Amino acid sequence: MERTSTIRASLRDVERTLGIAVVLVILVVFAFLRNWRATLIPAVAVPVSLIGTFSIMYLAGFSLDNLSLMALTIATGFVVDDAVVVLENITRHMEEGVPRMQAVLRGAREVGFTVLSMSLSLIAVFVPILLMGGIIGRYFREFSVTLSVAILVSLVVSLTTTPMMCSRLLRHGPGHKPGRFFQWSERIFQRALGLYERTLRTALSAPGLTMFVLLVTVCLNIFLYIQIPKGFFPSEDTGRLVGGVQADQSISFQAMSQKMKDFMALVKSDPAVENVVGFTGGGRSNGGFMFVSLKALAQRKISTDAVIARLRGKLSNEPGASLFLQAAQDIRVGGRQSNAAYQYTLQSDSLDDLRAWAPKIADALQKVPQLADVNSDQQDKGLETALQVDRDAAARLGITTQQIDSTLNDAFGQRQVSTIYNALNQYHVVMEVARPFLQNPQALDDIYVMNKSGAMVPLSAFASYGPGSAPLSVNHQGQFIAATISFNLAPGYSLGQATDAITRAMARIGAPASIHGSMQGTARVFQESLDNEPWLILAALLAVYIVLGVLYESYVHPLTILSTLPSAGVGAILALLICRTEFSIIALIGVILLIGIVKKNAIMMIDFALDAERVQGLDSRDAIFRACLLRFRPIMMTTLAAMLGALPLALGFGEGSEMRRPLGISIVGGLLVSQLLTLYTTPVVYLHLDHFRLWCKRLWASRYGAPRAVT
Repeated sequence: MERTSTIRASLRDVERTLGIAVVLVILVVFAFLRNWRATLIPAVAVPVSLIGTFSIMYLAGFSLDNLSLMALTIATGFVVDDAVVVLENITRHMEEGVPRMQAVLRGAREVGFTVLSMSLSLIAVFVPILLMGGIIGRYFREFSVTLSVAILVSLVVSLTTTPMMCSRLLRHGPGHKPGRFFQWSERIFQRALGLYERTLRTALSAPGLTMFVLLVTVCLNIFLYIQIPKGFFPSEDTGRLVGGVQADQSISFQAMSQKMKDFMALVKSDPAVENVVGFTGGGRSNGGFMFVSLKALAQRKISTDAVIARLRGKLSNEPGASLFLQAAQDIRVGGRQSNAAYQYTLQSDSLDDLRAWAPKIADALQKVPQLADVNSDQQDKGLETALQVDRDAAARLGITTQQIDSTLNDAFGQRQVSTIYNALNQYHVVMEVARPFLQNPQALDDIYVMNKSGAMVPLSAFASYGPGSAPLSVNHQGQFIAATISFNLAPGYSLGQATDAITRAMARIGAPASIHGSMQGTARVFQESLDNEPWLILAALLAVYIVLGVLYESYVHPLTILSTLPSAGVGAILALLICRTEFSIIALIGVILLIGIVKKNAIMMIDFALDAERVQGLDSRDAIFRACLLRFRPIMMTTLAAMLGALPLALGFGEGSEMRRPLGISIVGGLLVSQLLTLYTTPVVYLHLDHFRLWCKRLWASRYGAPRAVT
């Protein structure tokens, strides 16, 4: 019930975030469009697109959960883009004096290909995510499909419903005077446009400096990606803690039960704790598990990590046992039982080597500052009582080995000897000696064995016993014996930093070649995903390039569009560093989304520049300059809409906000930096690539005597 209430609270927070995002997007459109009637069009387009997405989700069998609602929150900034581009172009024609119906038809026709290019290239970004395998692919498949469906529905709405509403709602022409608020917002926009025009002339007159800035951005992108701390999934505050108790290997069950009660009392005394449940056993005589429910976040005021840090000092004072707490997570890979969140497993083909080196490695890792709660599951120091039977003496006394085994089994083996039945239930009768005799090996002195003649012979007459040690368990992984060292992350460190620290520590220790160490469970999947991250980003870039190449029938123009991406990556990573957020899988999804978002600026510029070159006969410099100024308004509107749509995720509030925050931070930071840089770098890259295209065309003509179309 407690977990259910937490999930419901998280869903309510995501729904609230979605509502805030929709309101912010509508406010952006309202501020940039110079007529309140025009604001009604995207205000209708957004809910219509989302409702259409709900229909497809229902047919696909999806549910409204954290992932789908997070996708819909991001989609609010996307679905309004297409409608804004169409609406702004129609409004511009009407303000120039074109009759309403002609303005609608002309405006929709001019930007139809632009909207198609923006939407299809954005959907292409999700192709690598949809093809991903493993838990990450399954986890994000619903997110990707939901967002792709929302974009497709938005494309249909923007090319059908939006022009229809424009033909009915828009009224203003060249003599229309907007209201006072719109006059004020228009003055601000015109000043920004004037500033952009002056600075754009400077950038075009110094193309070398602009290209140098772009090169520095690419290098900075690589450097920041290497430096930023990396993690798997953000640690969620689910309001639950799980703990593992590990006591001395010689502890008895009764002493272990008392240790568990002491730990439960310590944890229960914390003001943030609401309820504690614990039990001993679970396959280990010296182990136990604890489940802790925390009070609501509004009551305890601190995170689960802060609660664990506060309890860690108290729990370290308990002699003879240790309690390792960790925050319960919705996503955890691997079924290995351990006392911490992450595992590092040592394997060997020699049991002696493993027993000798596993404690040394565990002790060395305990001194690594990036790790906390380091413990090992190697249990080879358990106490045993070794019974030595003198077979010759037993034979002289008329006692067989089978009689000895049967007597010891009756005393200590909990043998089931009978079953008592009644009308409603049945009860097993178990034979054993009285509990006081189970606490000390000296109870063997009171054991008697019946010989063949029926006489009772004391066990001490033909046997002796002494203390010894034996492993409580021998673990295996695959075909090799193994010992697993579990660890949590120290405050302020990421999983990537922890795995690097373990690798360096293993190199310093110098373990023999017979000892092989590797990450397991969540840590192993993290390492695999870390190796695949560059390839995933490259696959997304390649998919976008292919789609744009098909749409533009060109090899060159997609490169101009993709030149906007380095600045987005720099902005995303800088925002994560400023907010002290690690680069997790969620942040990676944000970067992949940026690939689809920031390229729309270049698409709008290039489409109008190509149209100006072909229709109006302008040269490439004048065409791109005019296109930048003409498309400045929709570029600013769509970028701010996407940024404000992700802003509620970046700010993060309520249950489960830790999972959503990296996505919003990366999108907001990437859009902010890319908006500042791509407005200047894209026109310069367009001119350089256009000169390269013409040079290739002249080179082909000089060699083969006939011009070749180099696009």
